[in-house]
Amino acid sequence: MTLSSRRCAPCKPGTPPLDAQQLARLSVHTPDWGIAPDGKSISRSFSFPDFHRTMGFVNAVAFIANREDHHPDLEVSFGRCRVRYWTHTVGGLSENDFIAAAKIDELLRE
Repeated sequence: MTLSSRRCAPCKPGTPPLDAQQLARLSVHTPDWGIAPDGKSISRSFSFPDFHRTMGFVNAVAFIANREDHHPDLEVSFGRCRVRYWTHTVGGLSENDFIAAAKIDELLRE
């Protein structure tokens, strides 16, 4: 089963963030996403030729986020969107962040 075919699951309070070994294992599936130096978030910047396509992408990301109930931070400009995921409940990264990132990567393959 691919990471993008999985569903996000709520994290219970007290769930620890992913450790370095887990991050390494999951990041193989999202190679274009960078892990922050503190290991608490992943992000990727996407470029588009115009604002219309940027906003189409943003709307698709919003659809995924609502369906998975896992919402990223978005920075949007004319031809660029930066997406950053981290799981508030665990105070760092969870498997949900990588599942959502993989789903976003699938948008560009279609």
